[in-house]
Amino acid sequence: MQQIADWLEKLGLGQYAQRFAENDINFSILSDLSDQDLKDIGVSSLGHRRQLLRAIAELSGAEKGAQRLTAAAAAPVAPQPHDGAERRQVTVMFSDLVGSTALSARMDPEDLREVISAYQKCVAETVRRFGGFVAKYLGDGVVVYFGYPQAHEDDAERAVRAGLELVAAVTALKARVPLQTRVGIATGLVVVGDVVGSGEAQERGIVGETPNLAARLQGIAEPNTVVIAENTRKLLGNLFDLEDLGTKDLKGIAGPARVWAALRPASVESRFEALHASGLTDLIGREEELELLLRRWSRAKSGEGQVVLLSGEPGIGKSRLTAAMLENLSGEPHTRVRYFCSPQHTDSAFYPIIGQLERAAGLARDDTPQVKLDKLDAMLALASTPKQDGALFAELLSLPNDGRYPTLDLTPQQRRQKTLDSLTAQMEGLSRFNPLLMIFEDAH
Repeated sequence: MQQIADWLEKLGLGQYAQRFAENDINFSILSDLSDQDLKDIGVSSLGHRRQLLRAIAELSGAEKGAQRLTAAAAAPVAPQPHDGAERRQVTVMFSDLVGSTALSARMDPEDLREVISAYQKCVAETVRRFGGFVAKYLGDGVVVYFGYPQAHEDDAERAVRAGLELVAAVTALKARVPLQTRVGIATGLVVVGDVVGSGEAQERGIVGETPNLAARLQGIAEPNTVVIAENTRKLLGNLFDLEDLGTKDLKGIAGPARVWAALRPASVESRFEALHASGLTDLIGREEELELLLRRWSRAKSGEGQVVLLSGEPGIGKSRLTAAMLENLSGEPHTRVRYFCSPQHTDSAFYPIIGQLERAAGLARDDTPQVKLDKLDAMLALASTPKQDGALFAELLSLPNDGRYPTLDLTPQQRRQKTLDSLTAQMEGLSRFNPLLMIFEDAH
């Protein structure tokens, strides 16, 4: 399956590698795939499906149309990469293994190779989950691009989340010796895409100050820390807890550079509001859409439940329109429940539910399990939630049962269904007191 993953990565579609692996798709059956097959396994973008079908046709021979791949073609054959550089904004991550020189002095070369290979594999797997592209390996260092070859509106955020996740993943690696890493992250304009070298040494070149800055930031980072540049910090809003490290003189960088340490994701209620902490611009040209939302809310208040879907390309103002609606309802008595989904947590169906429960209960990072359970009880009491449902919510939040809830002997399927039923009952309980407004943002 690694051959398929490499092929998808070269196409700039590495985010689908897991989908192909889950469905046991290898080179021998690629030519049998149809547009509907790709859609069924989770390739929802029409453009990506067309790109994949075109690449499959190239693999099997354009002159023979949909001819089946032969056994020889099942080798890792990929279309020649387009040798064209382009100017774009990229967030560059530079990750380095701490103390590798000392390790090389006291470890057998074969043992050291295993350690470095495990580290590099850990880096590659972690950053790919966040849409990162492994550009090159430099000994025990790894250079990763976010924003190339595929760009996202939140590449800087993805890079920092990947960096924090990487620190935790490397620390947890079961290696011959405890491992630590340093991460530097910078964002800026670069020229990227030139194919440099040939064969196994081939890589995508990048020109600009940004990769040099990321490397220098990695060099000043303490073990198991993520250090970011000022341009990256400006793109993060209040999404992370940061520590200002002041200005640093970095070799090869003109003038002092202000740098920050990313500590952890911040406990924010709304990603949109965290990115617009300085205030919102006026909403222009959305009067009709806002009136539609308010009319639907009026129907819901009269007892006729409503569901409205806001869909569209990133950046067209879906979250801003939602914020405008909430401003209009600020003076009305109602109960508001907000769920924030994430493209990085599509494998966890309950991720937005857990986040909402933690915010509603006011759980703090440094609370003891006992305090968290007390806060959970106080929140559940507002909706008259039964004790057995409280046991399910505590388990959902990974809180230990200290005896205040009954022990539930359920199969995984029964536990899941009971949890869904309890969540539904909780919403019904809240709606008895006030009109209930539920918002799911960034649904994927």
